[in-house]
Amino acid sequence: MSKRDYYEVLGVSRDADEATITKAFRRLAMKHHPDRNPGDKGAEEKFKECKEAYEVLCDANRRAAYDRFGHEGVQGAAGGPFGQGGPAGFGGFAEAFGDIFGEIFGGAAGRGRDGVFRGADLRYNLEITLEQAARGTETKIRIPATEECVTCAGSGAKPGTDKKSCPTCNGHGQVRMQQGFFSIQQTCPRCHGSGKIIAHPCADCDGAGRIRTQKTLSVKIPSGVDEGDRIRLAGEGEAGMNGGPTGDLYVQLHIKPHPVFQRDHDHLHCEMPIGFATAALGGEIEIPTLEGTAKIKVPPETQSGKVFRLKGKGIKGVRSHSHGDLHCHVVIETPVNLTEKQRELLREFEAISQKHPDRHNPRAKSWMDKVKDFFTA
Repeated sequence: MSKRDYYEVLGVSRDADEATITKAFRRLAMKHHPDRNPGDKGAEEKFKECKEAYEVLCDANRRAAYDRFGHEGVQGAAGGPFGQGGPAGFGGFAEAFGDIFGEIFGGAAGRGRDGVFRGADLRYNLEITLEQAARGTETKIRIPATEECVTCAGSGAKPGTDKKSCPTCNGHGQVRMQQGFFSIQQTCPRCHGSGKIIAHPCADCDGAGRIRTQKTLSVKIPSGVDEGDRIRLAGEGEAGMNGGPTGDLYVQLHIKPHPVFQRDHDHLHCEMPIGFATAALGGEIEIPTLEGTAKIKVPPETQSGKVFRLKGKGIKGVRSHSHGDLHCHVVIETPVNLTEKQRELLREFEAISQKHPDRHNPRAKSWMDKVKDFFTA
């Protein structure tokens, strides 16, 4: 079967420059790569076809021969699977293939070639009170950080000196590794892709280009935040390398235990201890809220465990449209440190109550009946 015209294969004009040819090849190689089209023989053949076309057209001598004599002029140069001389003849193909390989597999081939890296994100755990979480606040935190070295302006080199070309990769930032039929580019392990090394490191940062320091930041905490919420401070993380962008700082919020209230999202809960007489006779008691105090009317014969709901006395969350509620759980307190007079009155009260237990203590009477039924069954 006759071969298609190489320019037609890549979809470029005959006067296309090298950058246009490389761009066209990368687009087609990404589309037809076997790893993106497993089991598709057609895609595999198209990948080989565009690879062969690129191997010829990216080389000035081969391209000139092809333009003059067609396929006959480059037979043996690009007719094999890897071009002239087998694997060693990859030439510009290895560079383009390295980029594609990195994009497909998420490798390092397409990243960090100039040694520019974004700084790391940081996390700071901040404890706040329930009141601060409900109302919002502004506080200052002091954190360890890395900043660009002022002495060397972040270059890592001693003032008055320059970085030198890396001898391992000859300044390319990439090294080639031969593995069988494949020649794969990887980031240079010595210069980490920058293509340059520091012969005379800066004394203040020891060549790192960054120094450790402490900085104080102001953190605005909006009202209604909850346990585990995060506040992002853009650009307050670690400094980047070689002019790379700074990372972010994430302030993780933790709410301290409160002596009175327990939070449940936008709602608040609290225990409300009341005396024996108040529970039996009823009355009015005062309870605390986040905004001050409120009064609750306790009806006669209130039982322990009853819950009173104060609407809108909870917290308005960050994502809520209204305040939550305050739930007061009644706990009847048994009197302690009784005087003899109190004991005498309670004995008298108990004696009267025992004459009609089903009337005065219906729950106790019902429970005792269940116990009797259990043992007599």
